[in-house]
Formats: sequence, structure tokens, C-alpha cells
Amino acid sequence: MVKLSTSQEKREMGQLKRKQLRRQDHSNWQPQHRRHNPIALLEESMRGRVPSLITIKYERMAASPFGFFRGAVPVMASDLSLLPHTGIVNQICGDAHVCNLGAYAAPDGRLVFDINDFDETIRGPFEWDLKRLATSLVLAGRENGAKRAQCEEAVYGLIARYRKCVDMFARMPVLEMARYQVHRLQRITPVSTALLKAERSTPMHTLEQLTVPEMSRGAETGRRIFRENKPLLTRISSGQARAVLASLHEYKKDLLPERQHFFAQYRPMDVGFKVVGTGSVGLRDYLVYFEGNGRGDPLFLQVKEEPASGYAKYLEYHGPHHQGQRVADGQRAMQFLSDPFLGWTTIANRQYLVRQLNDHKANIEIADLKGLGLLEYAEMCGELLARGHSRSGDACILAGYIGTGRRFAEAMVKFAESYADQTERDWEALRKSSHAPKKAVAAAS
Repeated sequence: MVKLSTSQEKREMGQLKRKQLRRQDHSNWQPQHRRHNPIALLEESMRGRVPSLITIKYERMAASPFGFFRGAVPVMASDLSLLPHTGIVNQICGDAHVCNLGAYAAPDGRLVFDINDFDETIRGPFEWDLKRLATSLVLAGRENGAKRAQCEEAVYGLIARYRKCVDMFARMPVLEMARYQVHRLQRITPVSTALLKAERSTPMHTLEQLTVPEMSRGAETGRRIFRENKPLLTRISSGQARAVLASLHEYKKDLLPERQHFFAQYRPMDVGFKVVGTGSVGLRDYLVYFEGNGRGDPLFLQVKEEPASGYAKYLEYHGPHHQGQRVADGQRAMQFLSDPFLGWTTIANRQYLVRQLNDHKANIEIADLKGLGLLEYAEMCGELLARGHSRSGDACILAGYIGTGRRFAEAMVKFAESYADQTERDWEALRKSSHAPKKAVAAAS
């Protein structure tokens, strides 16, 4: 019988990891050690994407340093791989930034708030998520005109809450930790704002926003179809639509039996192609509109192409070969409650994640993070990330490594500020490159 380590032994394992990487050494960022030009890395990441949409991605990245940061996971993944790491591995979001947390409807209909974007998820060093999230706080603060001290305080708040929570989770029974819920969401102003927006984002609201009555010979046919807004939302050919719908036969096999039953009661009405996000622009992203028990029962599924995580080439990867399954598995590992229709499929040898679109979903906007809101939100991010890492890793080891003092937090503050400076330099390089649309450069000037 295998002897399992005690919680104290695992804390000691975490403490021993300080010999592999001292906590104060997390502050180090030395751009001279870079092996690749960041613009070249972005160019490489565009391979296989829809060529006509790539300009939109560069336009969104050129709009601001934070916009650049959102689309530059390949750059940061390469940079993090150059640094020594702790070797403490759990599921990481991979693209942990302030806009990748949001509200959505849980399977029981409750509104919850959690990390909600896992395109880059993979098992990797826990601190990579913290470094990306901390840097995003600094960039968001700067975009809102926050002073340096306010940005520093937000990063301290993030790390302090993360440290406190992993220590709390390390002392909990395992199942109690897995069921842990955050109960102070309504008291955090940016989160409360997102929850209010999510409450209004009903399936019927989405129906009105995304579809219009179909017309034939000047009269309505009685069905609704996607509202075109080219190039951001377009209807597709009947052949493409058939391929998307056919792929859902593979997808539904991986749903739980009762969810297969529910899904079977919806019939497809239309299929469209949508441009989403910043990092995902240029990937194939289909929307499928279904009706269940009449027109008042719409369901929208997003069928989103998933390439390999931007971190995969730098890590020893043992996860699923299907990239849609990688994302779905990572999401379930880190989230307290996940979309009941989360799954994956394949279309023309490309791998896709399948999930609900806009079912009471709402994200944080940068403008929501002004003044005290930045600190409040940073602390909430620390709590949610600690929960995700503890669910998919070992809180005892994390707590043992981080300890109880400020050394780890101080190093993270220095890193976040240095890497935010680096991001601003990379953004300027993009604006000077041939990729930056002129109107985006002019708007940012």
C-alpha cells in the first residue's frame, strides 16, 4: 500500500522548493535573456488562422498596452519559460488576467463568479498564473490613471489574499475545500456590477441581440436567423453549417446521460461565424442557435477552435491529445461549477471546444476597476485563483512554499511592474511594425 504524505510533510515539501527558487527571486525579469523577437512570436502564432481576420487581432492589440497583453500569451509564455520556476505544478488558467474572470449561470441556475476563460489552460508552475494576473492588474490600473502606489497595493492585495486562502485550504478537509464558495461577491463593486449585467443577459436577451426574423419575399417566415454584422458576425454556407451540426453528434457522446437527454430536445435553427475576444481572433468560432420548447426557449452553443496551449512547447505535457478536451478538463478542474453543456468536437481535422454562449454571462470591464475597485477586485482574484489552484494541485505544498511573510508578495510586485513596462515596450514595437493598422495607432496616440 502506498504511503501518503501527511499535510505537514507536504508543507515541508513546499518549503524545500525554496531551494529550487527563492521567493525573492520571483522579482527577476531580464529582457536581455529573450531568445525571440516578440513580434515574430506573434506572427508565428497566427499560422493556420483565418487570414482575413488577422488584421482585426492586430488592431485590437495595437489599441492599448492592455489590449496587447490580452493577445500576447505566446510572448509571455516564452518569457516565463526563460525564468527558473518552483516546480510546483497544478492546473493553470494560462491566460489569467483581470478580464478573464466573470459571471455566468451554474447548472442549477444560480449566478456565480469565477475564472471563465481556459483556452490556454495546462498543468504548469503555479506562479505563472500569478505573474500574469499581477501584471494585468498593473496594466489595468495604468490604463485607468491609477498611481504607482495604487497598482502596487492591488498586487499586494492579490498575493496576500492568495496566500491567506491557500493556507486556509491547506487546513480544510479535502471535500470541504472542493466545495468552498465565495460569499462576499455582492460587496465587491466590480463583481456586483458584473453580476447585475449577467442577470440581464438572459437567453431571450441574447436572442434579440444576435438574431432577426427571417424574411422571404418581403414577409417573415416565422423563424429567426443570425443578424449579420460583417466581419464580426456572419452567416455561413449550408455546407459549412451541415459540417458544424454533424460535429455535434460526436460532442454529445461526451455529455452526461441526463444532459444528452436535455440536449436532444433542442433543434438547430441557424449557424453563424463570430469573431471573439483578442487572443482568439482569427480562430474559427461558430455559433449554433437552437430552439427547445418553442421560440421562448433559445439555446446558443459556441463551437470554438482550440489550438495547443501557448505554454505547451515549454512544458512536459501529459494531457489529452484533443485540444477541446484539454480546455474542458482544465476548466472543470479549476472551476467550482462549470457549464453543463461543456464538451468538445472535431470539424475537418480541427479541434473545438463546445460551450454555451452568453447564458447569463458578463465580464469585467477595465473601466470598472477604478479607485478602490482595483484593490477590491485584486483580492477577489487572489481568492478565486487560490481555489482553482488548490482544487487542481496541493494547497499544503503551495502554503509551505509561500509562507506567511511578505517576501513572495514583494517579489511579485516588482515582477509585475517590470513586466508591465516590458509589455508597454512590446506594444510600442507592434505599433511601429507593419502589422499595426494606422487607425489603431492614431487612436492610441
